Amino acid sequence: MLEIAVRKVGILFNSRIPQALELAQKLRQLLEKRGLAVGLCSAGEEDKAREGFAGSNLILSLGGDGTLLRAARIACLEGITILGVNLGGVGFNAELEGTEVLEKLPELLSGQGWIDERAMLEVRLPQKEVGSFQALNDAVVGRGAISQIIEVKADISGQPLTTYRADGVIVATATGSTAYSLAAGGPVLYPQAKEILLTPISPHLSLRHPLVLPPEAVVRLEALHEARLSIDGQIEFQLDRGEAVLVQRSPYVTRLLRLGSKDFFYARLLRKLTPR
Repeated sequence: MLEIAVRKVGILFNSRIPQALELAQKLRQLLEKRGLAVGLCSAGEEDKAREGFAGSNLILSLGGDGTLLRAARIACLEGITILGVNLGGVGFNAELEGTEVLEKLPELLSGQGWIDERAMLEVRLPQKEVGSFQALNDAVVGRGAISQIIEVKADISGQPLTTYRADGVIVATATGSTAYSLAAGGPVLYPQAKEILLTPISPHLSLRHPLVLPPEAVVRLEALHEARLSIDGQIEFQLDRGEAVLVQRSPYVTRLLRLGSKDFFYARLLRKLTPR
């Protein structure tokens, strides 16, 4: 049984999916009938959602994996649990399909289920005064507007590793190991792993093998060309020549609410990633 006393729920919905707002409104009615406070916000208004969901015990993420990534950044700072509801395509990290949530939600609110805790990354740009960012999937230093190989110098915890000549370099969590890193040839880590993945994208005459780094590793990537930093594919910065990015395991985690068996991951992996 869960030890979450739900008093306030945030509903984050992808406004680009036609049925998302309608479902969000139905869920709000259901929750308010149970005497719960409810906040409702579009996933495109992340700052507004963070403010509106403050004090929540649960966030319902209505959309695809991208909506859940936004929910993770909102939730992690306060330790809020997330229930992923898939209205998109793959929905790899979602727990329920949109057709199930109205039926299953009362069961979850009554204390059924368990918490799947996922490691996150903290990303910093020392030469920019922008603070730090949390990522559930990955941070990517990749080529910019010009379609050419870039060079990225990589250090691990202060020790030189190599200079990649590639389309870019991915630093990923276990959750991100089934996303861009997998497409670039990286391994799949078990979901609760705290290790960090370092995966080059289309390397040319340089280290081409992905590396699994210890949880305490600090990855420094220095762009030797103009490049771009992408955080979870949603937050981007232009990188000047010689600018560095620091990536390490975040002090925060993502808490995902699950109903199914604790060995769900392997069956889901085959179901979601096997061509039909």
